[in-house]
Amino acid sequence: MSLSTPPRPLKLLVFAHTPPPHHGQSYMVQLMLEGLGGDARRMPRIKTCCDVPPAGDAARGVECHHVDARLSDDLQDLGSVRAGKVTRLLGYCRQAWAARLRRGVRTFYYVPSPPKRASLYRDWLVMLLCRPAFRHRVFHWHAVGLGDWLETHARPWERWVSHRLLGGIDLAIVLSEFNRPDAERFRPRRVAVVANGIPDPCPDFAQRLAPRRRERAETRRQYVAGQRGADEPETTEVRVLYLAHCTRDKGLFDAVEGVRLANTELKQRRMPLRFTLTVGGKFLNATEEQSFAPRRKAGEDEGWLRMTGFLSGEAKSRAFEEADLFCFPTWYANEGQPVNVIEAMAYGLPVVTTRWRSIPEMLPSGYAGLIEPKHPPQVAAALITLLEADGQTLRDEFLARFTLARHLDALAAALHLVEGDSS
Repeated sequence: MSLSTPPRPLKLLVFAHTPPPHHGQSYMVQLMLEGLGGDARRMPRIKTCCDVPPAGDAARGVECHHVDARLSDDLQDLGSVRAGKVTRLLGYCRQAWAARLRRGVRTFYYVPSPPKRASLYRDWLVMLLCRPAFRHRVFHWHAVGLGDWLETHARPWERWVSHRLLGGIDLAIVLSEFNRPDAERFRPRRVAVVANGIPDPCPDFAQRLAPRRRERAETRRQYVAGQRGADEPETTEVRVLYLAHCTRDKGLFDAVEGVRLANTELKQRRMPLRFTLTVGGKFLNATEEQSFAPRRKAGEDEGWLRMTGFLSGEAKSRAFEEADLFCFPTWYANEGQPVNVIEAMAYGLPVVTTRWRSIPEMLPSGYAGLIEPKHPPQVAAALITLLEADGQTLRDEFLARFTLARHLDALAAALHLVEGDSS
């Protein structure tokens, strides 16, 4: 009886940073590395009597070699220009070459920039130094809009250089069909759609959270139906959660104004319900924080607004579990597939969000919580519309489409497409 040698995994140079700073893209890179077996560069190389594949995720056949290309230590520093970043970047490129020469890694995985000049110039430098070393190149487009920006806002020479250095790669991975045309502007050989996915944060949802959500939704339904009236001794709180960067274009200002308008509407209806808004996140811009200050003071004084700062770990989980609704009326220009919306779906939270970029593809057809961007009155109307929802539909949508296992399976299958381009 002969022993068969298992196939060698695809060696992948992952040139991308993991948290900190923490945002959707860095978190997804972290999940990818953990799910595909970790960083092979940190694992010992063991010589054996037979050709055994090195460390990696045997089930998915990908071996990651990670260059943690972190240029910023906090969110405020993202996209800034500093001489020290160039020095760092050159060091990361040397690490990529070392992985190519010493470990035989021939596939280069990269996350291109959003349409910002400093980030785009960084991409040029990385491609100029690293592209020649690798046989295959893979771009994972987490941000959107670069292709369109090059056609409408870039200088002609910037457009030419970008297409020379970023064009014609082997595989472009996009998060949704909406994002496909932007990636196709660079004429990749292949395009694969791979939705984001996260670990299930509450695997015991059916036993622990679902009954509580149904009970609270039933109470709200009775108020809406007039079965419980204004003679109730206490006002019932409806907890709304906003969890994202505290910026105007991520929808913070619209969320606050929407909750204020919704409470005014409930009061006019003499309905003993009141929305309270918990904001979890950090301000990235001092000017915006100053502009938001009067709204914050009014909401806190009236008792319906609470600012917590950045939430993670148990505090973040508790915020999701205690909430009744999730509100994220974003119009951020480079929004891809927001991880916070996926998290809200996983926790069975009805979501109020915008018809923006690829977001409508994430939600069921005809979903009542979708609104137009920059429209606080629609935020208020959607919050009131979803008073009776318990979130089970979105929980089911998460399980069907956005689990980590489904994401990793689709990602690995897409990465293996580059093997078909080998002669």
